Amino acid sequence: MPAAQSYAAARALHEARVREGWRPLGRKIGFTNRSIWPRYEVYEPIWGTVYDRTLIHAPAGSCSVSLEGLIQPRIEPEICFGLRAAPRSSRAADLMAAIEWVAHSIEIVQCDQPGWKTSLEHSTAFNGLHGQLILGPPLSLDKIEDLEQRLPRFEMVLRKGEAVIDRGRGEIVLGSPLSALGHLVELLARQPEAAPLVPGEIVSTGTLTDAHPVAPGELWSTELVGLPLPGLRLRFT
Repeated sequence: MPAAQSYAAARALHEARVREGWRPLGRKIGFTNRSIWPRYEVYEPIWGTVYDRTLIHAPAGSCSVSLEGLIQPRIEPEICFGLRAAPRSSRAADLMAAIEWVAHSIEIVQCDQPGWKTSLEHSTAFNGLHGQLILGPPLSLDKIEDLEQRLPRFEMVLRKGEAVIDRGRGEIVLGSPLSALGHLVELLARQPEAAPLVPGEIVSTGTLTDAHPVAPGELWSTELVGLPLPGLRLRFT
């Protein structure tokens, strides 16, 4: 199934969900971490839709997350942007002008293929493998100095219990989470059937580490070094 057909399948799924009362709130970008491309045999970023039924707010930085109904769930720590305007282009200056706030997010992705043997076509048609998005407290851009320069350099630490499971840097995500947003702008421009970004949307920009399996009863947490954003603590049920 070529990518265009896969996005058509994703659009059909989206339209069915909207008819059932799901409300779209933004986008998730997947496979922006190029280090994991060979493992999943997906060699370009993709996007999916985040809905009111898949978004979980964690304003205090901690929450309980049910994994019920998710297939082979995995955890992905990310950076999320809230848009004040539709980006005029993929230029860094235009992207920064369109962003209202930045937050730390964690996406729970899922895969219905045995052993997570996915593909570009399957991942796209399956709404970018999106399961849930946990959103930490947003921080207005006027509260952060030199955000554009910080984004490629900050470090993400991912823990299961007290053990460090993985680490990543902002540059892993296509050079910077800001670059990932720019890639989405360009990708949507090449898809006339896709809805463009609009003010008020959230955009989560892709995992800064590998995607790790999670299970009920586990406690996972993150720490950000180099960005004034709090980590998240998730207990899975």
